[in-house]
Amino acid sequence: MQAFRFRDRSLAAKIIGKIKEYDVKATFMHVCGTHQDTLLRYGLDSMLEQVNVKIKAGPGCPVCVTPPEEYEEAITLAEKGVIITGYGDVIKSPGYDRSLLDVRAKGCDVRIVYSVSDAVNMALKTDKEVVFMAVGFETTAPSTASTILNDPPENFSILTCHRYIPPALQELLRLGELKLDGLIQPGHVSTIIGLTPYEKLLEEFNIPQVVAGFEPLDILMAVLMLVKQIHEGTPRVDNEYVRSVKPEGNLKALNMINQVFYPSKVHWRGFPEIEGSGMKIKPEYQEYDARLKFEDLLKDLNRGEFMEPKGCLCGEVLRGVVDPEECPLFSVRCTPQSPVGPCMVSIEGTCQIEYRYRKTVKQVKR
Repeated sequence: MQAFRFRDRSLAAKIIGKIKEYDVKATFMHVCGTHQDTLLRYGLDSMLEQVNVKIKAGPGCPVCVTPPEEYEEAITLAEKGVIITGYGDVIKSPGYDRSLLDVRAKGCDVRIVYSVSDAVNMALKTDKEVVFMAVGFETTAPSTASTILNDPPENFSILTCHRYIPPALQELLRLGELKLDGLIQPGHVSTIIGLTPYEKLLEEFNIPQVVAGFEPLDILMAVLMLVKQIHEGTPRVDNEYVRSVKPEGNLKALNMINQVFYPSKVHWRGFPEIEGSGMKIKPEYQEYDARLKFEDLLKDLNRGEFMEPKGCLCGEVLRGVVDPEECPLFSVRCTPQSPVGPCMVSIEGTCQIEYRYRKTVKQVKR
């Protein structure tokens, strides 16, 4: 199917009509910044509200869920003379009260890269230590794993901030802060992990799930498939994104992840520590683990409890408890030009997407 067909208004209207026929009032959640962008860019949220369907944004932005203490690790290494590399959103995101961009302005060697291979190439051209801050879910972890498996130079290492999505969804559902009638699972992540990890959520919570692509009709079809499950009373894991997602996932990519990383308990912004949600580098590759390599440089890092800036509701936004407009800082003190929290920094952040397409302020009743 040609790309424009996925944005066909007449087909969209037909799908909305089918959703309406089921007469189901439901609240769903997605965990993907690209899904949120599509929802707002094409006005799908307004269309779906007319048929009693609301879609909440969950913890689908890897830059946003990376906690401040991990940014502080990179900042500390930069201040100690290590070259720090990372994607643009990573460099701009705040630690405790500053970002890598801030310390770069003070003379630290912090560089924006477009891939982990860019960072490796930098290491090949210098005698200094180069660290790549690897932020991302299962989607980007294979490229990091592949880099490690291909024997990068001795002066290169990884500050791994990779995370597994399914354990976070399990924790979110266990918290029970929201009544969710179904989940729209992320297309990019599912291309790697397939459908099997979501079966555990089905077993524990009996919740309908659909893996979806990123075009408007993908999301509308996912909603139709979810309301059909609800109507039939048969929760299951369906795959709308069949053109890219196989039930078993990408076995080669999964093998690389499993070869290099092992699951560990880590903190997510807005969440408590989540068991089995972090990707730690296995001992056999520890020479590329920046946390071990620079243990002495990081030993004095303050790892005390972090409080978000006063008024910032990034944590609540990531859990879907509040919408961006309910944050008192939204578009007032917190904008993409002057962000307070990472949800306004990243292009996948719920707050930045909201600002980009609406730029409105909603007064919160206190």
